[in-house]
Amino acid sequence: MAAPETNETGRVKHFIRAIIDEDLASKAVSSVHTRFPPEPNGYLHIGHAKAICLNFGLAEEYGGKCNLRFDDTNPVKEDVEYVESIKEDVRWLGFDWEDRQFFASDYFDKLYAYAEQLIELGKAYVDDLSAEEIRQYRGTLKEPGKDSPYRNRSVEENLDLFRRMKAGEFEEGTHVLRAKIDMAHPNIVLRDPTIYRIRKVDHHRTGDAWCIYPMYDFAHCLSDAIENITHSICTLEFENNRALYDWVLDTLGIAPRPHQYEAARLNLTHTILSKRKLIQLVEEGHVSGWNDPRMPTLSGIRRRGYPAAAIRTFCERIGVAKANSTVEIAMLEHSVREELNATAPRVLGVLDPVKVVITNYPEDQVEEFEMPYHPEDESMGKRKVPFAREIYIERDDFMEEPPKKFFRLAPGREVRLRFAYYITCQDVVKDENGTITEIHCTYDPETKGGWSKDGRKVKGTLHWVSAQHGLPAQVRLYDHLFAKENPMDVEEGGAFTDNLNPDSLTTLTNCVVEPSLADAKPGFICQFERKGYFCADSKEHTPENPVFNRTASLRDSWAKMQKKMQK
Repeated sequence: MAAPETNETGRVKHFIRAIIDEDLASKAVSSVHTRFPPEPNGYLHIGHAKAICLNFGLAEEYGGKCNLRFDDTNPVKEDVEYVESIKEDVRWLGFDWEDRQFFASDYFDKLYAYAEQLIELGKAYVDDLSAEEIRQYRGTLKEPGKDSPYRNRSVEENLDLFRRMKAGEFEEGTHVLRAKIDMAHPNIVLRDPTIYRIRKVDHHRTGDAWCIYPMYDFAHCLSDAIENITHSICTLEFENNRALYDWVLDTLGIAPRPHQYEAARLNLTHTILSKRKLIQLVEEGHVSGWNDPRMPTLSGIRRRGYPAAAIRTFCERIGVAKANSTVEIAMLEHSVREELNATAPRVLGVLDPVKVVITNYPEDQVEEFEMPYHPEDESMGKRKVPFAREIYIERDDFMEEPPKKFFRLAPGREVRLRFAYYITCQDVVKDENGTITEIHCTYDPETKGGWSKDGRKVKGTLHWVSAQHGLPAQVRLYDHLFAKENPMDVEEGGAFTDNLNPDSLTTLTNCVVEPSLADAKPGFICQFERKGYFCADSKEHTPENPVFNRTASLRDSWAKMQKKMQK
């Protein structure tokens, strides 16, 4: 796959950057002002990260501004909990909205005034049809809609009814305010869309001050205009809605005005990014919560140990396109490994331990071997790791009858213990079931530090942890939440949950890690040598009960895929 084309600053070229460059060159705008406008009705996911990085990133790149605005126009589903989680996610990704935190509810008075202005212009009317009747009157893609019997009410009657709606005289579902556009328009969005409805529910910010609330499409474009947004970037599902965005602003004569641009949303293999379906996973108990490390929510991937820098890099790499496509999740994992390879300290951890007894090593002797935290970054420093007569190695690092090209420990075979000694297997001890419980070895004291003075070489190098000094730990291994690349590929009558991966979580309870990790704080990320990258769980990890989540394995399928494609 060819590398994406970049501009003179090294950033990936895409059509949004081209539009901004042209607007600045032509003086259509004097500066760039974007916004990230989440609805506070759920937790953000990796798809939102793309929008965050795009909007805040463009503002930063062009020396402009980006607002954080909560489009809180539906009090039925919104909550302060979601507001705070969204702010935490944006900060975690490394962006700062400074003093530009806004809510659509900040503008309820102005939005109401704009609605009355539309009525006075003869461009909006109060409709008494039910929601189902409005759907029936709207028509289809092949058939035009038909006018509501209430469409030609006078301006005076509409103003009176709308003000009585605001005063709370009517029940929910009995009246709505609709834009008066064209019931035969080929774009169904413009067939007299609803712009206000009655909701007798307390709002998380305004309480019971309002009982009518603007629809998203009406509030969104006007909020952009009020905040002097220049480039309003949405996903492709809003492409048809752009006609309504423009109609509202143009009909009200707002100038200068923002312009909406649509780009493809993020789709990932083995992943669902539908908020409704993510809610279903949580409510039905398929995951432990919104921050389950298998979830694509930003709180979930943060808990798993994905670094914010890797997410920003991934979002830049995938670019911004005008057509929907699906990105391989291996590309995201590659960005994570690339970042952690440079930043994660190396430590020793044995996930499936079997005891090794070094029979010729003094029983009461304990040595300390100095090991670097990173083989290529001396600034990370070093630590001392204790070594004694009994150690643990990985069970699959030993075989009694090894096949060819098995270069680890076997009867009569010599291997290197990383930074310690050469050892040779002499015998094994088994229980009544034939399971190996101990491996008896001898060591060569002339190989201290893991190197032979006589120059002999061994092919196998094993990681280890002192049985006497190691810390017991729980380790959780994560795989894709969905077994299928496309979780929505289901048989007739099936559900997307049928594609859940039964092996997405494996919990190991008898692991042992080196004693330096006694000081690991929740969120600490490291590499267990030869095993992968791991993160101390942000919710459950304590010094008394260490819990590590596997962030990523060492196998980088995306890098291998790229090499094959380049050949």
